[in-house]
Amino acid sequence: MSAHEKHPTPSKDEIALLEPFERLGLDRITLVSTLAQAREACAALIEHTVWGFDTESKPTFHKDQVSDGPHIVQLATPQRAWVFQLHDPACRAEVAALLAHSGHVKAGFGLGDDTKRIVAKLAVQPAAVMELNAVFRARGYRKDMGVKGAVAVLFNRRFFKSKKAATSNWAAPQLSEAQLIYAANDAWAAVRVYHALGLD
Repeated sequence: MSAHEKHPTPSKDEIALLEPFERLGLDRITLVSTLAQAREACAALIEHTVWGFDTESKPTFHKDQVSDGPHIVQLATPQRAWVFQLHDPACRAEVAALLAHSGHVKAGFGLGDDTKRIVAKLAVQPAAVMELNAVFRARGYRKDMGVKGAVAVLFNRRFFKSKKAATSNWAAPQLSEAQLIYAANDAWAAVRVYHALGLD
């Protein structure tokens, strides 16, 4: 297929008709908030060369409000996901080291903002970041695909994103089950898309 061939991005209405995409349950999601948990997560992640990657920040509601996010970082393998809270400086340092590691691809959607915020908050430049929207554009999709469009195109399934979870307080000391499921599945869907694109 030539790069000049254009493919339409599926519409919201078309996606709404599809069967739901499977989701990671809490049994395959690990919340990481301490140094010991972060080290355990790092040991598991290092075994894989590609990670689904995303971040969440507490929403800002005023024009002049500056976000001090990200408040969590999500990394996923095809088997499971880890949701790192960034309150603890030691846990933050472990996450920063993972993100700076150039031997592991971090794949996700719309990562420009996430990357800028990580540089500001963690003082590290994430290495080997792969913007999956750019892969779809190179393959002839005109618009940004996003995780919903990508899952629809590659798996013929509908990826569910909860608006309530998306706009919730990601800086809270305790994350809800809905927040964990939302955050983990964003990163997990990204790693699934990466492998389905045949990039490895």
